[in-house]
Amino acid sequence: MKKKSFKGRRKFEKPEFDKQILDIARVTRVTKGGKQMSFRVCVVMGDRKGKVGLGMAKGKDVQIGIEKASTQAKKNMIDVPIIGGTVPHAVEKKFKAARILLHPAPTGSGIIAGGAVRVILELAGVPNVSAKILSKTKNKVSVGKVTIEALQSFKNYRQLVAENKPKTASKPNFSKGAPKHDYKSKKKFVPKKTEGLSADRQVKKVVKKESTDVKTAVDKEIKK
Repeated sequence: MKKKSFKGRRKFEKPEFDKQILDIARVTRVTKGGKQMSFRVCVVMGDRKGKVGLGMAKGKDVQIGIEKASTQAKKNMIDVPIIGGTVPHAVEKKFKAARILLHPAPTGSGIIAGGAVRVILELAGVPNVSAKILSKTKNKVSVGKVTIEALQSFKNYRQLVAENKPKTASKPNFSKGAPKHDYKSKKKFVPKKTEGLSADRQVKKVVKKESTDVKTAVDKEIKK
C-alpha cells in the first residue's frame, strides 16, 4: 500500500484578530415599491493584546452583513492602555441611554462584567477589570459603543507620568546679561570685588558709587 502524501495540504494560519458577533437584527426599509428586508450585524474584533474595534453594517444576507461589519471594525481599531495588568484609572461614560463605569481591579480578579461589556474587554485583552452598567437599557449596540468610548478615553502611560511628575526648579540661563543665581540655594553669587568684605562695607561701597554717579550727572548739567 502506498502512503498518502501530505505535500499539497496547506497549513492553517491563525487570523490576526479574533471576531465575535455582538448582535444580529432583521430590519426593514419601507419604500415606494414595498418593504426591503435586510440584516443589521454588529461585530467586535480584537487581538487580545490591547487592540479592539467595533463595526456595524447592513446586508441582504447575514454573511454579507458580517463581512461588511468586520471591515468596519478593522477600520475603527483603538489602542487600550493596560498598566499593571489592569486599566489605568476609573472612568464613567455615557452614550445615548447607556452609561457604564470601568474601574481597575487587583491581579487575579479577572474580568468582572457581563454581556456586551465582557465580550469587548476579553477581545481587548484586559486581564483584570471591574465594570458596571449603570443604565437600565439592554440594547447591546449602545452598550458596546459606550464601552468602546470608555476604553478610548483612557490616558496613556506617558500622560499619567507627566501629570504625576513633581515640578522641579528650572536651571538658570548663564548667557551674557543674565543675572547669575544659584538654583540650588536660590542665592545670588557674591561678586569677586566684594569677597571678604563685611555687609556694612559692601553697602557703603554701593552708596558711594551711586553718589559719584549722581555728582557726575549734575556736573554735566552745569557745564551745559
